[in-house]
Amino acid sequence: MRVRFPVSILALATGTVLAALGACGGKQAPYHELTGPSMGTTYSIKVVDLGEADEQELRSDIVYVLTASEQLMSTYIADSDVSQFNAVRDTDWVSVSPELCTVVELALGLSEMTGGAFDVTVGPVVNLWGFGPVESLTEPPDDQSVDTALESVGYRRLGADCERPALRKEVPDLQVDLSAFGKGFTVDKVAHVLDTYGITDYLVEIGGELRMRGLNAAGKPWAIAIETPRLDGRSVQSIADLTDTGMATSGDYRNFFEHNGTLYSHTINPSTGRPVTHGAASVTVIAESTAFADAMATALLVMGPETGIEYADERDIAAYFLVRDGEGIVERYSETFGQEVALR
Repeated sequence: MRVRFPVSILALATGTVLAALGACGGKQAPYHELTGPSMGTTYSIKVVDLGEADEQELRSDIVYVLTASEQLMSTYIADSDVSQFNAVRDTDWVSVSPELCTVVELALGLSEMTGGAFDVTVGPVVNLWGFGPVESLTEPPDDQSVDTALESVGYRRLGADCERPALRKEVPDLQVDLSAFGKGFTVDKVAHVLDTYGITDYLVEIGGELRMRGLNAAGKPWAIAIETPRLDGRSVQSIADLTDTGMATSGDYRNFFEHNGTLYSHTINPSTGRPVTHGAASVTVIAESTAFADAMATALLVMGPETGIEYADERDIAAYFLVRDGEGIVERYSETFGQEVALR
């Protein structure tokens, strides 16, 4: 059965998906475009036809959603909703905004679904390795520090009761980290705004996480280029023609550090507290919800190509792995991806 994630109730797993927005040949209408910084990265929203929508009003509503999401979920903002909860050392129920409770509850559901491969409490070890809102590292932390940080990690140690609404942590140092979920969640929120305005052809992108609807300006599906996971430059591995779907990529090739010839990726295995070491360089997930795709791409990258593809096949998830094999890159994908997505 195809896994679905509720779009209607709709920051840093870094994976880059390049949007190839142009189409070859044919006269194209200009895009209405909104771009800028958000959630520690950038956003780009392209609309083919505004219809009866007022452009300034639409822009204002989109900026409101982006600003609200950042204030809700960013650990880089000291007084954001999630930062305020993380600062609490009490293990009793803590009243939070309904919006934060909803996001955390959804993220906890995905943590449970993936057996913790995506873990919404992984923040302490991410920070320890220098990949959070802290100074970057030039060498790995020692084993004792990792083991100590792991004592504050575990999604089962976090509770959400959205009837109150309130959250509870079982250990005082537990942290909520929505970086591998927040960008996708916000993409879905922005797409909902566009849908509300009756806009039928658009592409929303935040930090490489995307949602597209309808057709591009040439009247064709949106051509989305998936990047080759190279450490020394940027190039396109393949292009997918997509419409009416969400897409997210998680990769190890944009956020890492090197020490004594070993690369340490920002993709941390929550069960070990250490960067993944298997051959998977990136995972792209295509799903109805970009929030689901965002978290699932991170989870599958943690699992690795063997376990990850088996997991995706069991749940009809469209997943595309790029795996390092010697000097080259090997493409592997789930059955659902092969059936639903044509690459060129």
